[in-house]
Amino acid sequence: MTANLETRAGRPWIFRRWPAIAAIIFAAALSAALWVGFSDTAQMSQVLTAAGFVYLGSAALGSRRAAWSLFGLTFVVIGIGYAVPGLDPTWVLLGGGAVLAVVGLVRGALRPGWGLPLQLLAMTVIAAVAVAVMFIGQPAAGLLVGVGLLAHATWDVVHFRSRRVVMPSMAEFCAVLDTLLGLVVIAAAFLR
Repeated sequence: MTANLETRAGRPWIFRRWPAIAAIIFAAALSAALWVGFSDTAQMSQVLTAAGFVYLGSAALGSRRAAWSLFGLTFVVIGIGYAVPGLDPTWVLLGGGAVLAVVGLVRGALRPGWGLPLQLLAMTVIAAVAVAVMFIGQPAAGLLVGVGLLAHATWDVVHFRSRRVVMPSMAEFCAVLDTLLGLVVIAAAFLR
């Protein structure tokens, strides 16, 4: 048995790192869309908004497992936003986040402090970034979104290590996606 390629259970390493591999593929697709002009900085900010929505939703519902379902929902909402002119997924995600926050409050999810209260604060900051991007031009918008994604990548690592709010697989996926996409968005803001 090769120690570097297999886990203790005898499974190949790829099964342990599937979230990172999926994130690399996802980031490559989003980056290509940005570079060829199919997407723009405002649409990249939707990824940041979606990340906040997933964490807030998981905390509000009190379920780490809900993270992947919430991610699927954001994927659908952003996809519909690409297909339906005039529908801005940012507002849908922010509105959905507000609904989830109310659900969490009704459920009594104010404790622990690292749950709903902290995730609501993070979503408020993300909402401010998303709205600011609507009103400022490049390169400031790209820099703001890129730094926001890199900051969220740090958020993901903290949650990956603490095993709180979302599943570790979601935190790993998000950390890799946010890091790669954040760097690309910053580069695109200055090079395109």
